[in-house]
Amino acid sequence: MQNAPYLTPEALSTFIRTALTEDVGDGDHSSLAAIPANARNRAKLLVKGEGILAGVQLARLIFREVDPALRMELLLTDGAPVKHGDVAFTVEGPARSILTAERLVLNCMQRMSGIATYTAYLTTLLAGTKAKLLDTRKTTPNFRLCEKWAVVIGGGVNHRYGLFDMIMLKDNHVDYAGGIRQAIEATHAYLKRTGRDLPIEVETRSLAEVQQVLETGGVYRIMLDNMRPAQMREAVRLIGGRYQTEASGGITEQTIAEVAATGVDFISVGALTHSATILDISLKAY
Repeated sequence: MQNAPYLTPEALSTFIRTALTEDVGDGDHSSLAAIPANARNRAKLLVKGEGILAGVQLARLIFREVDPALRMELLLTDGAPVKHGDVAFTVEGPARSILTAERLVLNCMQRMSGIATYTAYLTTLLAGTKAKLLDTRKTTPNFRLCEKWAVVIGGGVNHRYGLFDMIMLKDNHVDYAGGIRQAIEATHAYLKRTGRDLPIEVETRSLAEVQQVLETGGVYRIMLDNMRPAQMREAVRLIGGRYQTEASGGITEQTIAEVAATGVDFISVGALTHSATILDISLKAY
């Protein structure tokens, strides 16, 4: 998927197999006990809320992993606006296999659709500004792949995927290093020593710290953390387009439009992944 390099076949397969191992264990004994081995049935993915659909492509992979004999008919795609009563897809094949796959499909799609829905909503609040909405690493362990995928489906932009694909010098890094200049200079020495080429972002907590970054240079993006809108506006003016800017820290749907109006390039919101509610979805036999 474009802008989501973490969605490799290997990563998706590992996620699905690990999740199925967690859920199925040594067998779906409810289905094995109650459903004849040769039974074939069908089911539909029924939407019971309003929002943005996400996880359809993942559902296809889950059904395929559980049983290649299962066949999906797609009626809606990832990113589609949905309302109560919509049917996203149907699946047909061995009844036991449909039942075994059901919960993993629903767990993923409900959570992903909730994140995509909230992301799409916050994105509408940025209209008329240049700001783009970023997610964070505040994700559910072992479910980050799905949560960040859902942000992209909802119209947001992924921040770094993990600790390995970007340097972010946050407040604790700066304090432990002895200051902003020391943290940046040590980082450049590390990158040169290890032969790595990683973008550097530095978190700042005041205009004085912004000035220190500007005096040191050698970064990719400056984070403006927990600043008031007036401070952010002044920080953007000081930076003058030399580096990308990111607003962060306690930004809500009530404050995000005012933050965007300061002229920042990005706004990161942890709530996209840690606080979004699910979209109610069910898989119904028919």
